[in-house]
Amino acid sequence: FPSYQSSLSSILKFKPKFKLLNMSSKVILILGSGARIGANVSRAFAAKGYKVALAARSLTEADNTSSEIHIQADFSDPKSVISAFAKTKELLGTPSVVVYNAAAATIVPSQDPLSPSLTLSAFQSDLNINTTSAFVAAQQAALAFATLAEHTDAAKTFIYTGNILNETVIAPLMSCGVGKNASAHFVKTAAGAYGERGFKFYYADERNADGSPAYAVVDGEAHGNFYVELAEGQGQGPWQQTFVSGVGYKKFAVA
Repeated sequence: FPSYQSSLSSILKFKPKFKLLNMSSKVILILGSGARIGANVSRAFAAKGYKVALAARSLTEADNTSSEIHIQADFSDPKSVISAFAKTKELLGTPSVVVYNAAAATIVPSQDPLSPSLTLSAFQSDLNINTTSAFVAAQQAALAFATLAEHTDAAKTFIYTGNILNETVIAPLMSCGVGKNASAHFVKTAAGAYGERGFKFYYADERNADGSPAYAVVDGEAHGNFYVELAEGQGQGPWQQTFVSGVGYKKFAVA
């Protein structure tokens, strides 16, 4: 059977051109990767054996390695989130941890928060970055986690980097506060809905020891350590995770 033998020989010599992924690998996707929080979250999870996908406007794929990929993405366009998930799955595998770390604010006068200086396009852009893209990320995360049902050890955790603006008003940051409130709502809703399926959703907010906001002195390393703790935790904890550097979770009275 020469033709059969020839075909069999061709099959045995065939080398697939596509990349075979280790679907059991631990993968984290960080959307919005700054030098402080994003970089420290990346290092903390890499130290735990995770492969890391970073997505931000300033990144380039030329810096990719076998364990860390960079994805250029602009979260004022929510469709970029879908592309970031697709690229992560293609190159690393399905993410079991998703961190949304992007944020935006157009500063307005404290006595005139509805000033025309906050243009419609600026408001829409801020809302896209703070909420719409974050919602798409949470939605894509839930879809990804559902495919990991057989991986009982997978973290299946979504973390939104928030702040105190879901509880209090800081007038100059109104556009950011609108987004944080909306995002806190969908995170709380998801945390209540998906717990039985083993999915975890968190709104993380670093505070000072007295409960006041950390503002510009947020501790990147503390975020990394705390986010690992949330991912490794068994079962859904309180959806709003206020935490203090060096202490961890600490519940405060509503501001």
